[in-house]
Amino acid sequence: MSRPRATVGPGVGRTGFVARHGLWTPEQADAGADLAGRIDSGEVETLRFSFADQHGIARGKALIGEAAKAALASGVSLPSTLLTKDTSHATVFPAFSKGSGLGLDELTGASDIVLVADPATFVMLPWAPRTGWVLCDVYFTNGRPAPFSGRRILKEALAPLAAEGRRLITGLEIEFHLFRLEDPHLAPEDATQPATAPEVSLLARGFHYLTETRLDELEQGVELLRDGLLAMGLPLRSAECEFGPSQVEFTFAADEAVASADRMILFRTAAKQICRRNGLHVTFMCKPGLPNLFASGWHLHQSVSDAGGNNLFAPDGEGDLLSAHGRHWVAGLIDHAAAAALLTTPTVNGYKRYRPNSLAPDRAAWSRDNRGVMLRVIGAGAGDPATRVENRIGDPAANPYFYMASQALAGLDGVARGQEPPPPTETPYEEADAPALPQSLMEAVPAFRNSALYREKLGDLFVDYWADMKQAEIARFLSSVTDWEQREYFEIY
Repeated sequence: MSRPRATVGPGVGRTGFVARHGLWTPEQADAGADLAGRIDSGEVETLRFSFADQHGIARGKALIGEAAKAALASGVSLPSTLLTKDTSHATVFPAFSKGSGLGLDELTGASDIVLVADPATFVMLPWAPRTGWVLCDVYFTNGRPAPFSGRRILKEALAPLAAEGRRLITGLEIEFHLFRLEDPHLAPEDATQPATAPEVSLLARGFHYLTETRLDELEQGVELLRDGLLAMGLPLRSAECEFGPSQVEFTFAADEAVASADRMILFRTAAKQICRRNGLHVTFMCKPGLPNLFASGWHLHQSVSDAGGNNLFAPDGEGDLLSAHGRHWVAGLIDHAAAAALLTTPTVNGYKRYRPNSLAPDRAAWSRDNRGVMLRVIGAGAGDPATRVENRIGDPAANPYFYMASQALAGLDGVARGQEPPPPTETPYEEADAPALPQSLMEAVPAFRNSALYREKLGDLFVDYWADMKQAEIARFLSSVTDWEQREYFEIY
């Protein structure tokens, strides 16, 4: 089978970029050759090259035929300003200043970055004829990895585990909302930045938690998503109706952390596209601003396996919740929970969920099978290979690479220090000594910025970049007049 040729043109990166910088493993090279063959045969006519930006939003280009084949060898060029945009798609840092205000000469002048496909992530998109999708890593044109690339950050966070033949195993449990799209607001006057939100209606009333009738009412959307995700090979395990109106939960089979993070990006991206094509709207916003809706969370199940596949969290003795290794990991997660919040819950909206007696945590504590704690231990006791810790802190809108990296770094710190967690609790909303979680994005920024662990492991450049990015989001939020302010002050004063 022929290797992809290194020819370039508009949209394609730099001639022979992948080989010149040695960016593919032999396995990736074989997968790239297979993908080039699919393009030659016409099976793949259009190939979407995507990367997950700093907010976990998929961005990229769609290349056709020979251009797609050339891009496998030479990468895909994109403007570097994509690394400096906030969630409104506005550029936060000064693109035309030297180093873009970040001290990175490679960003000066909105210059190019290069996407390099990981052919092992290739899937066909069942809703788009002869169209494939491949996830990419991000490089500067000199071959240096872009320092804000989430995939790279997660791989580096996992490197100490990999060096010992160990793996972080994660399982995804994601809540979200499915609506019928009534008006997408596509009139020119709606084309604001950010855009005018669409008008939607419910698919199901809710409040009948896990009832089959409510699930059947949601089936219009669930069936579309289920069929599309399974056709792409995503290991969907369950589809459930949550408590709130039009609220759904999907779970996926556990896998190694990078594969799980890749899966989350593909799931969210596919869900948005499948639903929009079928007159539906899916949102991973934590708490939509519509009447009677409930907040959604992203519960991240995690354990560590050794080179033989043994679960290092499984307790040895009866009555133990976790092994010593698992307890040390939990202690690290608790110790760094407040600082990690900017990575696990990166939106203003996500903090609306942290309320007492809400099935969401408001402080960093742990327990056996208690849905009010941040860290819920699940397992059948001594030797159970399915023993795991469910972190219930996450925002469904979080960048999955940042979220999982925060867990790996905090857990490994607890293990390295042999740290023991406080006693497990049965009263998660009454533990006065448990560290409080940030109650707003405004509280989360300084907690992250001042973290010695994350500065050491992620570097000052990334910590300041991400804190500054979120600080700009806060400034935009605080400059907006809210509905609450209008109701509170407009008539009385």
